[in-house]
Amino acid sequence: MKVTPRYDGSAILTMDGPVDDQREPIARQRRRFAALLASLDDDQWRAPSRCAGWSVHDVVAHLVGVNAFWRASIVAGLAGTPTRILVDFDPVATPRLMVEPMRVLAPHDLLVQFVEVNESLLEVIEGLDGDDWTVLAESPPGHLPIRLIAQHALWDAWIHERDVAFPLGIETAVVADEVRSCLRYAAALGPGLAVSTGAVTPGTYVVDARDPECRFTVEVGTSVAVHAVPASELSEPPALCGDAVDLVEALSLRAPLPDSAPPEWRTLLEGLATVFAT
Repeated sequence: MKVTPRYDGSAILTMDGPVDDQREPIARQRRRFAALLASLDDDQWRAPSRCAGWSVHDVVAHLVGVNAFWRASIVAGLAGTPTRILVDFDPVATPRLMVEPMRVLAPHDLLVQFVEVNESLLEVIEGLDGDDWTVLAESPPGHLPIRLIAQHALWDAWIHERDVAFPLGIETAVVADEVRSCLRYAAALGPGLAVSTGAVTPGTYVVDARDPECRFTVEVGTSVAVHAVPASELSEPPALCGDAVDLVEALSLRAPLPDSAPPEWRTLLEGLATVFAT
């Protein structure tokens, strides 16, 4: 299924919080992932990942292209000309087409490309000032503030780091600010993609996660807004509860929702599952 980005009118996703809160997490995660990849031997590069039909090599090839897109999107946004190239983007078919020609690359050569595009992206992000984070740039949901572009990019790479590491028996770092950022974005992305197709029920949805603690509401209407809330205010509506990392995995379609998940959240997750044809 192709995405239907929102380019005009209000942004389809908004998040509360400090405007530059993605700067440190995205740099830390990408450099940690690059170090992990540098430690792998050729057999590990050829090993299956958690992504069906994709090896570790394929996941990294995918991220080379994705990181180049994030950089181009941010640079164009900062120039006042945000791109509109995802109109016909199919999140299932298009990545496969991009990965196929890169399978001829040796692991070392692909790693060099990965590190170069990582650092090129981080150079742009680390040069942003306060106002830059609010400038609009392109992402699959549409034009969003660069802060949310970075948050999408963090979530995507964080999940793929685990896609690579876990089948190899490698544990990944669990850093509180990365987990909170990924959980908030994963909870909002599915509804955001579904809003654009009219396939979502408006309402207020709650997440109450632990280890690390992370409590927020996801308000779904003509757009999706995420707001932090104190524990004292978490009474109604029914909350999605559980370990924060487990919830990111479930909301990213890597694991089932907890048995205790309210039916409202199961319906909400269908938006992301439909887009990714799972």
